[in-house]
Amino acid sequence: MQKTFSLLLAAALALAVPAFAQRDMGVIDTKAEGQSIPVSITGSPELKGLADLAFEAHGSYRRVASGGSFTLNFTAAGPNQVTVTVARGSSPVHRETVSGTSTRHALLRAADVAVAKTSGLRGFFAGKLAFVAERGGQQTIMTGDLFFGEVQSHPVQGKQIVGPRWSPDGGKIIFTSYRTGFPDIYALDLRARSLNTLVSLKGTNSGGRLSPDGSRLAMVLSGEGNPEIYVGNAQGRQIKRLTNNQSVEASPAWSPDGSRLIFTSDAAGGPQLYVMSSAGGAMQRLQTNVSRYCAEPDWSRADPNKIVFTAAVGRGYQMAVYDLKTGVGKIVSKAPMDAVEPVWLADGRHAVCTFRSASSRALFLVDTETGKATRLSPAVLGNAWNASYLAP
Repeated sequence: MQKTFSLLLAAALALAVPAFAQRDMGVIDTKAEGQSIPVSITGSPELKGLADLAFEAHGSYRRVASGGSFTLNFTAAGPNQVTVTVARGSSPVHRETVSGTSTRHALLRAADVAVAKTSGLRGFFAGKLAFVAERGGQQTIMTGDLFFGEVQSHPVQGKQIVGPRWSPDGGKIIFTSYRTGFPDIYALDLRARSLNTLVSLKGTNSGGRLSPDGSRLAMVLSGEGNPEIYVGNAQGRQIKRLTNNQSVEASPAWSPDGSRLIFTSDAAGGPQLYVMSSAGGAMQRLQTNVSRYCAEPDWSRADPNKIVFTAAVGRGYQMAVYDLKTGVGKIVSKAPMDAVEPVWLADGRHAVCTFRSASSRALFLVDTETGKATRLSPAVLGNAWNASYLAP
């Protein structure tokens, strides 16, 4: 029987019947209060409101009116500048003025400073999202900050858009689209506001993702028969085939140093995760032992031992994490619907994924240590899914 094309695995997830009905959730918090850092947040109303939102979403913190371990004060310091003061009791322990592209951006960067000074974790608030949304009956790519401020729509409307991925420098978004009726790989240049075709070969072209240094493009092509993993240069040329088997491969993601790729393959009879050198060689299955269905992997830049992925659980899907160092995998989301398409944030602890029901899709921030989930995409935006995160 002829093999299906490389979007098979993504399509199976997209068309699967969800296990639960939709619930409009704000925050799911399963963390014991004693394990979080209590913080009091002060400042002008416009700054405090966004800081409240950010720290409420962070799994390491618990907001209190007073008497927290730290008091965090945010004040405007000038055009697009915010000063953050971190105090323990009545004694300031750190004060820093942070600049941004806007006052909102400066506040999020200042909040990241507060995270680093109070927890030792890398901040992720000031990062950016690219995601797919619906506009006028068509799909399009949109970008904005993590809390859906300064959202912009980009001129890439089409019937089906899959897998938008930031370039490392934030200047481009690589994605797959059926603009011509067949899946090809495109590059949206955000600075020039132009759209260029990267790969349009015979067969299907999908899964495009640039290496951490931006010099190479991993992708899935089916022009030589089965959907296989290939790597080319950043312009989609000088392409080299890495896998050669009778199975279906999909969703390649780079290791932080660019030396390896993780991807999905049904070589074992069902979708599972495999790792191989980005220069080629043998592919090795990761024994996650969490599900018969493991797909859509993403490799943490902050912790090179951590892989986040989608796993089948019962009649639905949840987000899972596999630790390369310990060889242990576990389900980390507790969504009352499907939780799919996970991507790491900058701290190696939190991820953004799509919560999907039969009638809606929304983006949520999930703490992989506690399962706490916070909705990011506002209901007024409509459906939003398939996020990519650009670290600050």
